[in-house]
Amino acid sequence: MKFFKLLASILLTAMAGVLGSIATIPNIPTWYAFLHKPWFDPPNWVFGPVWTTLYILIGISFYLIWTSSSKKSKRLAYVLFGIQLVLNAAWSVVFFGLYQPWAAVVVIVFLLATIIAMLREYRYFSRKASWLLVPYIVWVSFAMCLNIAVAYLN
Repeated sequence: MKFFKLLASILLTAMAGVLGSIATIPNIPTWYAFLHKPWFDPPNWVFGPVWTTLYILIGISFYLIWTSSSKKSKRLAYVLFGIQLVLNAAWSVVFFGLYQPWAAVVVIVFLLATIIAMLREYRYFSRKASWLLVPYIVWVSFAMCLNIAVAYLN
């Protein structure tokens, strides 16, 4: 049963990536290719492996919360998880699908705040689950800087 919960956690998290990629992939060689980008913009091939790794870590983190034996209510942890999934997918739709870099900055600020709240809430159930979110916070912080720079330059 635990294996299926782990698999479900990772697949649920990956769905945000799949939904976001529907807006992202067609616009990388077109709209995004012609935007002015800052010097620290990584090559496009970096994003796929990074996000795949992050979705796996987020899924494992959620699994650790889901299967935690804590008596404390997990409601807030579940709500924060759901909110960050929606914001994660929404960012791609807003930035790539709607071509709105400044609106995407607003989304990513809320995403980062939600991830930080998740980390804080998750630590009550599993320190490991909290630590698994650190790479996500680091990457989204970098992505926020990149998003702001692209919005500013365009």
